[in-house]
Amino acid sequence: MSITALRKSELIHTHARSEGDTGSAEVQVAILSERIANLTEHFKTHKKDHHSRRGLLNMVSQRRSLLDHLKSTDEGRYQALIATLGLRR
Repeated sequence: MSITALRKSELIHTHARSEGDTGSAEVQVAILSERIANLTEHFKTHKKDHHSRRGLLNMVSQRRSLLDHLKSTDEGRYQALIATLGLRR
């Protein structure tokens, strides 16, 4: 369910803008996308887990806010990120 430390470090390494970058919008969106994907798989077997569903909706909202910020500041980075992650916008 949760993201492993190894997977998180892989995501940080692939989406970091520079060495040691862990807080850029790209890294945050990539980690949130991984967590959202894990929770989506969880809900396929646990349909009545409404408490976790609330957390999922919060994560989706946070990711949307980060993507909106990235789009308003740098359109090129935004397009590259959604292409890399395979997001639908």
